[in-house]
Amino acid sequence: MFARHRKLVNLSLISLDLPLQSSIRTTAVLYRKDRERCHILFSEPLLAETPSSDAPNGQPNSPDETPQRPQENQNLFGLAPSSQSGSVETLRDRHLWLEISPYRAILTMQGNGGFSYRHLWEQGVYGTSRYWLQTSKNRPHEQLRLRNFTRSYAMEGKGIPQSFRLEYELWTQKLSLGRYVLSLEVQ
Repeated sequence: MFARHRKLVNLSLISLDLPLQSSIRTTAVLYRKDRERCHILFSEPLLAETPSSDAPNGQPNSPDETPQRPQENQNLFGLAPSSQSGSVETLRDRHLWLEISPYRAILTMQGNGGFSYRHLWEQGVYGTSRYWLQTSKNRPHEQLRLRNFTRSYAMEGKGIPQSFRLEYELWTQKLSLGRYVLSLEVQ
């Protein structure tokens, strides 16, 4: 049986080669699958520019709300805001699922929109990064498959992690698409 916990998490993605840095702070549900594996589930918030008076301290008002970041106008994975009005919206139909263990990690984004992805990372191994695109309801999903190479992988805590960090390279055939750092802190 799963042990279930509700915790505040910080998830960040930083490019080491490109001017890309993004982070999310939100409430997640953590399931301890066994002694070494944990599943972390949360909705992918959609951040838009907001006046700083709406979020004076930058913290969520309740555990279910996403903090507002006036300087950022894109969410963690580069999707543009859906609203031009400058309001913060939470997109509840896109869910992030992160399965981590001391040996490997799988990150999946599932939604009923036209875009999903799944990354598999393991220390010193070429994993896969897959993106599914759907242009219309009548056409099947088209898949874009890339390779990633995990340069470093570290997890602190057993069962329910306290922190997690991985550095990886993203590749298409023989062309490097950059180096990235994904980190997670559980509070």
